Amino acid sequence: MAIDHHWLLPEGIDELPPPRAAELEGLRRRLLDMYEGWGYDLILPPFLEYMEALLVSGGDDLALRTFKVTDLITGRTLGVRADITPQAARIDAHKLNREAPARLCYCGTVLHTQPENPAASRAPLQVGAELYGHDGIESELEILDLLVRTLDLCGVEEYYLDLGHVGIFRNLSRQAGLDEQGEQALFEALQRKATSEIQEIVAELKLSPEHGAMFVALAELSGDDALERAEQLLSGAGDEVLTALGELRQVAQGLKERFPAIAPHFDLAELRGYHYHTGIVFAGFVPELGQEVMRGGRYNEYGRSFGRARPAVGFSGDLRTLFRIGKRGDIGTKPAIFAPWPEEKALVDQVAQLRGEGRRVIFALPGQSGDAREQGCGEELRKEAGEWKILPLS
Repeated sequence: MAIDHHWLLPEGIDELPPPRAAELEGLRRRLLDMYEGWGYDLILPPFLEYMEALLVSGGDDLALRTFKVTDLITGRTLGVRADITPQAARIDAHKLNREAPARLCYCGTVLHTQPENPAASRAPLQVGAELYGHDGIESELEILDLLVRTLDLCGVEEYYLDLGHVGIFRNLSRQAGLDEQGEQALFEALQRKATSEIQEIVAELKLSPEHGAMFVALAELSGDDALERAEQLLSGAGDEVLTALGELRQVAQGLKERFPAIAPHFDLAELRGYHYHTGIVFAGFVPELGQEVMRGGRYNEYGRSFGRARPAVGFSGDLRTLFRIGKRGDIGTKPAIFAPWPEEKALVDQVAQLRGEGRRVIFALPGQSGDAREQGCGEELRKEAGEWKILPLS
């Protein structure tokens, strides 16, 4: 006889049963409340959009991760969002159209055709914050401050911040006169930190010894002292590269002033989001996972596709992952109260009052199966001496 597998979920798709779902929702609410306190307005973009609105970064990675469907009404191609950042940029550029800085936050499910890593979900619950309309170190510091507080509120105890700057490689490529193919070849080799491969590409491109040496040096410029070494090895790289190094130093100093226990790690070969980021990039790593749990950076040109390019910086992460690895302790949830099926107004009024105070009250249904404990109850309403009282389950 065939076995019914209708209860199985697709690979990489997960769900949360009670009470974990309620715990995750509580964490989501606390995060959004914190963002609201910082002046970040909540947005709720649609799960489905036209493809051209979702793919504005210029890179192929987002297109490959996006599920595509055909709209039976218009015949146009729709995409299931794989990232909420483009939607936030559209809302800032098109819906809000402000001159003053705009702060937006969100928390919603996105869908990926492939998981980002073997342990990742294909349906992350993306949480994040974006700051539009300010191009300066101060907005980077505000976003990084909020990122750190997000990790702390989620109970992530051990993590480090990785800082980089895509402008260093981009300006070196421009100075060296690289075409798109040469720049892409060096970009891919740098992501692997393949020093010997970089040397071969530099030789094939016939770059000057000075430029070649700087590209090779990038692969090794990581660690706590990377900025000091970079200022020596890239001293001939020009003002734009030196300015980028100076921005990294200012951000690191600002972080140290806010969070003395955090020592930022630098990696000048890390070019995450290279096709749409325009400046500083950062990520939060958890050693036990060996992968990033938060990421972000500056992306000043993102809104151009929506008719208005504004300075922008933000971060995002998968709240399900943060929830899973966080150590938050007991949140103090009171047990549910079991109440008999109401047959008098005094009991109805008492239950209404308890629910108004935030207590969870469950009525016993006549003829139901199972007991109160199976429904998560630890107390019950019993009538004693003419009054309804909350007592431990008998």
